[in-house]
Amino acid sequence: MTGDAFQVYALRYAHRDGKRGQHFHGYDERWDEPHPTAYYIWLAVSDRHTVVIDAGIAPDQAGRLAGIDYHASPVTLLADLGVAAGSVGHVVLTHLHYDHTGTAAAFENARYVLQRAELDYWTGPWARRVERERWLVNDDDLAHLRGERDRVRLVDGDADVVPGLSVHLVGGHTAGMQVVRVRTGRGHVVLASDASHFYENLEDDRPFAILHSMTGMYGAFDRIKELAGGPGLVVAGHDPEVLERFPPPSEPFRGRIARIA
Repeated sequence: MTGDAFQVYALRYAHRDGKRGQHFHGYDERWDEPHPTAYYIWLAVSDRHTVVIDAGIAPDQAGRLAGIDYHASPVTLLADLGVAAGSVGHVVLTHLHYDHTGTAAAFENARYVLQRAELDYWTGPWARRVERERWLVNDDDLAHLRGERDRVRLVDGDADVVPGLSVHLVGGHTAGMQVVRVRTGRGHVVLASDASHFYENLEDDRPFAILHSMTGMYGAFDRIKELAGGPGLVVAGHDPEVLERFPPPSEPFRGRIARIA
């Protein structure tokens, strides 16, 4: 592995049972079928850099959420892979929904990478008036980021985080939704996060039910495909199938952690 090539992992910390009608925009006759959701963070490690993508849900918050089966703190899963929170250099926040920011404060030495459009939206005048979106943001997490301005890197559009790992503004799901492109030994992996919750969103051109912009979500699908090194190198944000499409790093991690590349 060269210095700028990464190993990438998906770490599942929780899951929730749901229905198809909760997860796809618009009605179809299969709306009442079971459709489970997995909750992940992602880890990218090279010879020189350790980057965590998203921060999941904190244990104390998980206990207040109905329907969430919480397996372990994202910080604990990272430790299982030998990664201490204090050793992480960058935390990329793909967007500011509660299930992607919950343990951000645990990474005390990391620099946070966030799209300016995302922070501006959630701290501006409109978000508090849009009830269908406002509940998705944790005020304590948002306050932490606002209080750590010296450690927050706000980017506008596409930007390199470290050599071999970049972020790309796509919008759609949120005002400043970004995806992460990572150079690996298999080619460029795209961590889609909530730009494509499930593989079905991307592969069948079907937007998720919660969205900020319908046209933005379709554009995000196109951008993900452009950035990835191939269809087998896209990682959907909440799909249990991630753990089937990609193998565990070793047998004890099966069902919890997948090695993407």
